[in-house]
Amino acid sequence: MAAGPSLVLSGMAQLRPLNVLRDLPAVADLVETCFANTMDAEGRRYIQQMRRAGQDNAFLRWATTAVETVSMPLSGFVWEENSEVIGNVSLIPYRWKKRRYFLIANVAVRPDQRRRGIGRFLTQAAMDQARRRGADEIWLQVRDDNPGAIDLYRSLGFVEMARRTTWQAKPDRTTPLPEPPETITRRRKRDWGLQEDWLRRLYPGLMDWYQPTPWTLLRPGPGPALYRFVLDSDIRHWAVREGERLRCVLTWQAMTGMSDRLWAALPPGEDPSALTVLLAAVRRSMTWRQSLTLDFPAGECQAAIETAGFHIHRTLLWMKVVETPA
Repeated sequence: MAAGPSLVLSGMAQLRPLNVLRDLPAVADLVETCFANTMDAEGRRYIQQMRRAGQDNAFLRWATTAVETVSMPLSGFVWEENSEVIGNVSLIPYRWKKRRYFLIANVAVRPDQRRRGIGRFLTQAAMDQARRRGADEIWLQVRDDNPGAIDLYRSLGFVEMARRTTWQAKPDRTTPLPEPPETITRRRKRDWGLQEDWLRRLYPGLMDWYQPTPWTLLRPGPGPALYRFVLDSDIRHWAVREGERLRCVLTWQAMTGMSDRLWAALPPGEDPSALTVLLAAVRRSMTWRQSLTLDFPAGECQAAIETAGFHIHRTLLWMKVVETPA
């Protein structure tokens, strides 16, 4: 592993564990300052929730006992100088199939204090803490337009495992359909085998510990229908066919408090015009919804998705620590 630069100290400096009883407002301010240019509505809600949590005594009492088990940013470290929090890192635990995962998140250093090695020091501290807590895997995500952070994480042993683009669009009944129009049908029960195979290619299980694909919600049949009814979960499917050949399936999933999710399924090498048609059709038909989000492998079907009126919200590299043999 490459050695990084030594930490440049200034004033009364200390690295210490995050104290949820008193640090949340300062950390919220820091994260907002550092990511203001890239923060979306969900990110702003997250900051507001952090500030409210910092004033909620009942939440704070619960949080002090839940940091080891709850997948929320309740633990981590802050870098403090002269009684001011100028750096932060969150360490979020997950459990999946009897394995312990840790996500390093919210690596933030106040802009006027960068290039002193604080971000490296915070990230290394989080990695060491995750190992002490029995981590099977340590992950983080970073925007593809942040090469400095990517280089830092690579120097600490992180390797890119996936690159995913989040696309967004507003529903709009005037969205044009491509010419000539494709035949749009409902998804049929017998379509599920192909749809599942295509979904597993486009949404591999590599990151199911973080955001598992909702297979039970997506499947046809009475059992999944009852499951959706119990959860009050709204799911709709559309398909494009060429004769009897299935070309593409798109599923809309209603989400509460965030953009509705779209799950796109098509085989490798398929003409992506079918995906354009379905994305445009969903924008035309779901006009009472606020926003639509599609997560997709970065660079795949990009022109087809843009033609349907979707824009790139962000592209994230998902990176995992690959330990060097002793």
